[in-house]
Amino acid sequence: METDIASNNRASIQERLGDRSIVLVGLMGAGKTTVGRRVATLLSLPFVDSDAEIEQVSTMSVPELFEAYGEPEFRALEARVIARLAQEGPQVIATGGGAFMNAETRSLLADSAVTVWLKADLDTLMERVGRRGDRPLLKAENPRQVMQDLMAVRYPVYGEADVTVQSRAVKREVVAAEVIQAIEEYLSERSER
Repeated sequence: METDIASNNRASIQERLGDRSIVLVGLMGAGKTTVGRRVATLLSLPFVDSDAEIEQVSTMSVPELFEAYGEPEFRALEARVIARLAQEGPQVIATGGGAFMNAETRSLLADSAVTVWLKADLDTLMERVGRRGDRPLLKAENPRQVMQDLMAVRYPVYGEADVTVQSRAVKREVVAAEVIQAIEEYLSERSER
């Protein structure tokens, strides 16, 4: 069914996107990369993960960058990489959890992308991030509290995204289809204005 949704709307979405990208934002564990890859496939668009791009440019992993240079320097590099990627659209871009917190990045993306917040509840996020031990911000005594604190600060900002889709314990194809449907509705509303 989700393939049918994409097939019927792919050309329409691509036409209305023009040279804008689709940018997925949200906390670590929200599914930006896995859902983003699926959305890109369904819409026949290239996919790029900003963290992977940062690692390629710097020849260091994200945890190594955090350790060597600290979060502020990492965020500055992240903003530059996302600014470059956003100009290379149309494509689907999965961003790091803190990328959308940068006001300049949000402003740039408002002009060059359709932003999609993959919103997930605390239990879903913790279950997913527990599978990987390489999350620099969660190297703390109480990772669940860190995640709650991040949600409190970041969710109001993520709420500025063009569309919001609930990420939850379902197959990524389901969420990808919902992302495509939300983008279709958003682009339709914008074209009617």
